Amino acid sequence: MLASQVAVATGGRLVGDDVAIDGASFDSRSTAAGDLFVPIVADRDGHDFVEAAVRAGAAAYLTARGPVDGVEAPAIEVADTAVALMQLAAAARDRFDGPVVGITGSVGKTSTKDLTASALGATMRVTANERSFNNEQGLPVTILGAMDDTEVLVVEMGMRGFGEITRLCEVARPTIGVVTAVAASHTERVGGIDGVARAKRELVEALPRSGTAVLNADDDRVLAMRAHTAAGVITFGPSGDVRIGDLALDRLARPSFTVDTPWGSADVRLAVSGAHMAVNAAAAIAVAGVVTGSIDDAAGALADSLVSGMRMQVGTTSSGATIVNDAYNANPDSMRAALDALAAMAADRRIAILGPMAELDDPTAGHRQVLTAARERGIEVIATGTDLYGVEAHDDPVASIGEIGAGDVVLVKASRAGGLERVADRLLGR
Repeated sequence: MLASQVAVATGGRLVGDDVAIDGASFDSRSTAAGDLFVPIVADRDGHDFVEAAVRAGAAAYLTARGPVDGVEAPAIEVADTAVALMQLAAAARDRFDGPVVGITGSVGKTSTKDLTASALGATMRVTANERSFNNEQGLPVTILGAMDDTEVLVVEMGMRGFGEITRLCEVARPTIGVVTAVAASHTERVGGIDGVARAKRELVEALPRSGTAVLNADDDRVLAMRAHTAAGVITFGPSGDVRIGDLALDRLARPSFTVDTPWGSADVRLAVSGAHMAVNAAAAIAVAGVVTGSIDDAAGALADSLVSGMRMQVGTTSSGATIVNDAYNANPDSMRAALDALAAMAADRRIAILGPMAELDDPTAGHRQVLTAARERGIEVIATGTDLYGVEAHDDPVASIGEIGAGDVVLVKASRAGGLERVADRLLGR
C-alpha cells in the first residue's frame, strides 16, 4: 500500500513523499521497518512517540496534530487517528476474499484463537492476532499485517461494553463466528451476565447468511445465540456436533480425547494443560471442518500447538516444582477451570496463588466462590492483592509458600491488572 492510498482510505491529506507501507503499529517499541505508525491518544498521547517510531523504521505516520517538527517521514493528516486506523483496516479487508474467523467469549478466546490458527495452519496460510490484540487498535493492525499470500484470517474479538464487537465486525466482516463461553467477566459494564451474552452475541448477529456460527453446545447462553443469526450453525463440546469423547488427562493435565464430527472422527492430543482446553480444541476443529471440509490434518497439528503466554503455561523450578502461570486474566469460571486442572495434576502439594478478579458485579461473592472451589479440591490458597477471598492477603506470596520442590505444583492466577506473572517469574528464578 502507498501513503497516498492511506490518505484516500482515511479521508486524510498526505504531507511528504508517496512511500510504500507494509503493515501498521500503534506502539513505537514494536514498530518495524516499513510500518505506518498510528499514534493513539489514550492515557498517553501517541503523537509524543512519532519520532521514536520513525527512528525504529516507520515509513510514514498518521497524525491528528499536524506534521511533527524535525521528523522527515511523510505524514497523513487525519481528524482522528483511531478512527483512521479502523478505516484503513476496513479498506484492507475489502481486498481480502478468503474466510475470516472471528472468535469471542468470556473465557478461552485467546487459546481458541491460537488452536484455531494451528489447526488451519496445517493446510493453509493463516494470519492471526498476536497475543490478544483483540480491540479497536489490535484487530486493525492484525488485518493490516496480513501478508499477500494469506488464505484465512483468524481474529480474536474482545469487548468491555455493548457495541464494541459490532464495531470490530464492521471492519473485519467475519464469515465464521466462534463463541467460546459466556461468564461473569466485565459484568459491571453490561449489567450482569445476561448483558455479557448480549454483547458477545453481536458477533453472530453480524455474520452473513452464507456464514457459519460455531457455538458452545454446553453453554446455554451461547447455544441460545443460534436464534440470533442468519448464518448456519455448528456446535462443539461434549454434546455438540463436534463432540468430545474419551477424555483423559496425563500427569500435567494435558488432554487426549476423540472427536466425532460431520467430517469424520479423529484422536486428538494436546500439549497444553487443562480439560477445558479440549473444548477450545473442539472449537478449532469445528472451524477447520467448516473451512476445509476435513479434520485429519487439523487434529494432528494440535498435538504440537502451544497457546499464548500466561495461559496455563507450565514451567519447572530449579528444585523440581511445577509452576503453572495462568496470570493473563481471570474471572470465576476461568478460575474454576484452572483449579480443576491443578487438581488433576500429579502432585504431593497443590498451591494456588490467587490475585484479584476485576470488573465483577459482585466481587465479594465471586472471590468467595473461588475460595470454596479451591478448598473442595484440596488446594491450598495463598491470596495476594485483595482480601476479598476472605483469607489473609500476603504482600509476598512467594515467601508465604515456603520451600517447594519435586511433587509440588503452584498455580498463579489473577486478572491482568494484578500482574501476577511477576510472581511466576520469581518462582521460576527469572
